[in-house]
Amino acid sequence: MSQSNLAIALRVLSGILFAGMVVCVKLATSDAPTGQIVFFRSFFALLPLVAYLMFTREFPSGLYTKKPFGHLMRCLTGCAAMFGSFASLAYLPVAEAYIISYLSPALVAVLAGMFLGETVTGSRWIGICMGIAGTVVLVVPEMTAPEIDENYLTGVAIGIITAVLTAFAVIQIRNLAKSENAGAIAFYFALTCAVAGLLTLPLGWSSPSLYELAVLILAGIFGGFAHIAMTLSFKYEEASKLAPFDYLALIWAVAAGFLFFGEIPGLSAVFAVPLIVGGAVLVAFRDGFRRHIPR
Repeated sequence: MSQSNLAIALRVLSGILFAGMVVCVKLATSDAPTGQIVFFRSFFALLPLVAYLMFTREFPSGLYTKKPFGHLMRCLTGCAAMFGSFASLAYLPVAEAYIISYLSPALVAVLAGMFLGETVTGSRWIGICMGIAGTVVLVVPEMTAPEIDENYLTGVAIGIITAVLTAFAVIQIRNLAKSENAGAIAFYFALTCAVAGLLTLPLGWSSPSLYELAVLILAGIFGGFAHIAMTLSFKYEEASKLAPFDYLALIWAVAAGFLFFGEIPGLSAVFAVPLIVGGAVLVAFRDGFRRHIPR
């Protein structure tokens, strides 16, 4: 498998794992405050991260960094995005929260050209625009419905802010991945978020049941493995090329919302799904898979 195809596979895998994490977080948001969820998700994400570094024989040597400031900026923006992402799940169904926050891939492609000097090809722009169009088809009907309440609008606002923060975090990951260990990037992020979540303890945490505790721990494990896969994908391919594949995660979110919470997508999803998947397939064929077909 070529590096380009491996990067695509890892990005898709990370989306599936992140969807599993979101389900666990959604299950916990009814009782646990956001700071507590951030702590559990981040602290237990350290387990697979350390295991990965030990497997690659890079622990603790792999944690050495020449770019401490770069890690700091990535951790701060990423941590803020995590708080925003989890907070939005308290106001929105899984699909809507996921969809709005995943406006970030379009921002990633633009920012990658501005800050990383990456070339955003025509096929990538078409794929990104198809993803945006699919997102709009899903979101706009909900936002224009007469029964919209303040909670929904609050969730939408948080989701948009999260998308912006996520885009900046992804660009920083791509920049760090050029020279830094993938496990170290994920490790420092999880550690920072765990500390930030722990600092919210004086604000009040709930006493989780065994079931809720298991869900919180599982969220961390899913998140840890997802982060490794995502960070490795940026090591093998440009952020602007991988951006459209983020939209595939919307499909997993819709499926998770239906299977676990009985959230049935509306008719708009029927029109949105071909746009979202089609954009990802276009980029894969034009920029990745086609060039490796034997001739």
